[in-house]
Amino acid sequence: MELTLATILVAFAGVFLICMMKGAFGGGFSIIGIPLLSIVMDPVTAGGLLAPLFVAMDLFALRYWKPSTWSKPDLVPLLPGLVCGIGFGYLLFRLLDHRAITIVMGVITLIFVGLWLVRGAQVPTRPHPRSTPKAIAAGLASGVTTMVAHSGGPPLAMYLLPLGLSKEIYAGTTSMFFTVGNATKAVPWLLLVKPTADLWILMAICLLAIPSGVWLGWRLHGMLDQRQIYRACYGLLVLTAMKLLWDGVSGFLA
Repeated sequence: MELTLATILVAFAGVFLICMMKGAFGGGFSIIGIPLLSIVMDPVTAGGLLAPLFVAMDLFALRYWKPSTWSKPDLVPLLPGLVCGIGFGYLLFRLLDHRAITIVMGVITLIFVGLWLVRGAQVPTRPHPRSTPKAIAAGLASGVTTMVAHSGGPPLAMYLLPLGLSKEIYAGTTSMFFTVGNATKAVPWLLLVKPTADLWILMAICLLAIPSGVWLGWRLHGMLDQRQIYRACYGLLVLTAMKLLWDGVSGFLA
């Protein structure tokens, strides 16, 4: 990667967009900003750039998504699966073709959204009961996909959205979930990428996008009501699924 003005501007814009998603929805939709980064660097380098920046985003976001917004009964079974999934995802990234994983995750996500549309695209009025096995499975799947494709949001959303949590609890729980996940996967990603001096400089520049991006997203969250937040989350799931499918299929065709 060459550190040019175009690279700096595009990377800054991509990080700002990811930060805004973090502030508005608590995290899980970082893949939305990756297409911008892919204009000026390969996806693996983008992953190495983002891994430490995610930790900084999460720490800054905690000033908005405080412990009172965390659903602790859900985080307790989710987090062990997440950590195990990241370890498993690291092995898959090194040993197997991760493009197949992205395709499978994209298809499952589209099916999930399709079922929601069939049910009338409504916020749950009768929340689904909590299930420890489902939570562990969601955490495990999220850990694998966040390590392989920086896209751990869909598995987590498939578990949390049917619970009918308030928009604040949903975003706060998601934020805390990915705070743990991003801190866990930062070292494995840096081992995979081995950042150059130019990449470290670009990380330092992109740090400046974090405060304003997270704050703007948080303000957007406050402007949307419960129904709008849920619809936005499902809409972002569709975009994420399409991006996963595109990455997987185009990778096989390249």
